[in-house]
Amino acid sequence: MKPRAWLPALLGLCIARLWLAPLPSSFWVDEMATVFVVQHGAADPSFQVAPQVPASVYYVLPRAAQALFGVSEIAYRAPSVLLMGLALLLIARLAQRLIHPDAGWFAAFACLLLREFNYQAADARPYALGTCLFCASLLLLVRWLDSGRWLEALGFVAAAAVLWRVHLLFWPAYAVFAIYTVVRLRRGQSPAGWRQVVAVYGLLALCLAPVLAEAWKLQHEAAVHVVARMPTLADLVKALKPGYILPFAALSAAMARVFRWPAAVRVASVEAVTLIAAWWLCDPLCLFVFSRISGDSVFLERYLYLAIPGIALTATLAAAPFLPSRHWKLMAAMLSIGVLMFQGRWNHLFPLHHNSDWRAAAQAVNREISQRDAAGRDVVVLCPSPFIEARPPVWRPDYPISSFLYSHLTVYPVPGKLYPFPFESSPAAEQFAASLARETLAGSREFLLYGEGVQVDFWRRWLSARPELAGWRVHALGPFADVEVLVFVRGG
Repeated sequence: MKPRAWLPALLGLCIARLWLAPLPSSFWVDEMATVFVVQHGAADPSFQVAPQVPASVYYVLPRAAQALFGVSEIAYRAPSVLLMGLALLLIARLAQRLIHPDAGWFAAFACLLLREFNYQAADARPYALGTCLFCASLLLLVRWLDSGRWLEALGFVAAAAVLWRVHLLFWPAYAVFAIYTVVRLRRGQSPAGWRQVVAVYGLLALCLAPVLAEAWKLQHEAAVHVVARMPTLADLVKALKPGYILPFAALSAAMARVFRWPAAVRVASVEAVTLIAAWWLCDPLCLFVFSRISGDSVFLERYLYLAIPGIALTATLAAAPFLPSRHWKLMAAMLSIGVLMFQGRWNHLFPLHHNSDWRAAAQAVNREISQRDAAGRDVVVLCPSPFIEARPPVWRPDYPISSFLYSHLTVYPVPGKLYPFPFESSPAAEQFAASLARETLAGSREFLLYGEGVQVDFWRRWLSARPELAGWRVHALGPFADVEVLVFVRGG
């Protein structure tokens, strides 16, 4: 059987294992925020502290999925699976146009070899929509500059105008558009003249003006939402993934030498190399420079997802000089085997989508409390918020549990007397905890501490040092990946 007959089956197997198998697993923190946005709406008062969270066109998709299929992890994640499938098709088309007519399958499997690409497909967050729109924008841009037709130009404007409305940190994508367009025109490789280009980009600028105004307004509050440390040069190099790209060239060259393959005839154009390089480099470089200059780090892995297909295409381009036309599909089939071997996570039948199991942790809290209190009302549960915005002066001891900052408690409810703790320690938080230890915890037989591991560990040590709780025993329920449930029991 020829490789081309295997490829659809191998692709289906990869998608089933890498994208579909994690769908039933627990939501992670940001996905629970998605559920809260859909169920409570963007006007919920708790979003005043983080107005950028519900400010995305993405939420139309999980809202529609909930209307059709109800509330479940699979239903909320289904739109991302479909979007990443479409993105994979668009990337294959771009590889055929930019690198080689037979490079589509190879580029698709190169994407699947990247964990960050697969992660988006099972994530109820805006990133899959952003990746899909970016790929569509680039394909329409290429076709417009190839033909000079207004239909492709307007399609490019439509897709690019929506892209920034998906996530406010997708702005580096527009640098990719501009670089490729200028290079095409300066080299005389497009029937679209400067007048048409100015008109098209002027229309795009008008469409994006409201988003720019909103982003500028929110920029003054950026420091409140920073969750990443300032990136170093080593972080930038790691984000560019040279260790992923270089083996494609090295292994292809080695195989060409061993099997004495003739040198490839087709060579990618300067314009194609420019687009692929810009796709690879612009997002990490722009966010790195912005973080260093502004002092507010936005250099997070998930904010760099737009560059991931560019990394896969760069790797495909690096292999291209060594692969004759007749071997592209064979190499794609071999690459798919590597995808299944290295990305399959075969130690679990249904692997976790994210390193968090809030659902199982909430179930364990329910079981523990039901064993102690049939009514489920009297056992105290201390609940640190997993969101950085939950700190004074926003956070207060009587902050409502039914809020975005405690969305894990609304998506996976737990019984008991719930006390909201902030994201991190502060004098106000420790004063509240000391009062609670004296007046409430010391008189109880048992209480629980439930939240992310780092926060739970801090409050475990802090509470264990309190004189009111001297001699109390502590044991953990779980494990639940990076979520912890600790049970404090009176000694003796």
